[in-house]
This record gives sequence, structure tokens and C-alpha cells, in this order.
Amino acid sequence: MARLQQTVALKDVKCFALHGYYPEEQLTGNHFIVDLETRFNPRGFDDDLSQTVNYEELNAIISDEMKNTQKLLETVLNNIISKVIDVYPFIDGVEVSIKKLNPPMPGQIGHSFVKLSYTSDI
Repeated sequence: MARLQQTVALKDVKCFALHGYYPEEQLTGNHFIVDLETRFNPRGFDDDLSQTVNYEELNAIISDEMKNTQKLLETVLNNIISKVIDVYPFIDGVEVSIKKLNPPMPGQIGHSFVKLSYTSDI
């Protein structure tokens, strides 16, 4: 039987953070762009925020986690996904990605990119 699936997402969330494998990166910081997408079965359309995913809360999760310096972007992504699942246990899937703008390495590189996805077993 077919079912509705709803997506609530934030795209191009711009952050400055101190994430980076090398000590210099954790001192100077860098600019990042985060995308976060959630998928779930809609629980109703009656203007009740408890029936959906609140993108203001998603933004708060991103902001909080970007302030927590990590060596690996994979750790940041995993922490964001874990927090989203804790707040919204009914979600079927989460996809989050981070672009590090102008990563410090030789050559002209627009951004590096890491993505992590979660899909519920239910």
C-alpha cells in the first residue's frame, strides 16, 4: 500500500567553525555549508508542530554541533544525525552533508564534501 512521505530540510546553512584534522585548522577555522534533510511519514496536517519536524530545531542542532570542534567532519555529521533521531524518533531517514569551503591544501579547491545518511530499519 502506498504511503505519503514528507521531507523537511535546510539547505546551504552557512557556518564558521574550527573543525579540521590539523591543529592549524582548529586555530584559524574555516567556512562550512551544511545541508540537512529528514524524511518521515506525515502524522497529520493540523498546524501542530509536534506532528512534523521543526526546521528551527534542525537549525539549532546544526549550530550547536558546529560549535563543538572535531577533527573529522564525519564525527560532526554522525553527531547531527544522532541528535535529530533523539529529537524526532519517528523519522525514516536523515541525510546530512558538509562542504568545507576553500580547504587548506595546494591548488584551487572550491570545497571538500562529506555526506552521511541514516535509514530506519522500521
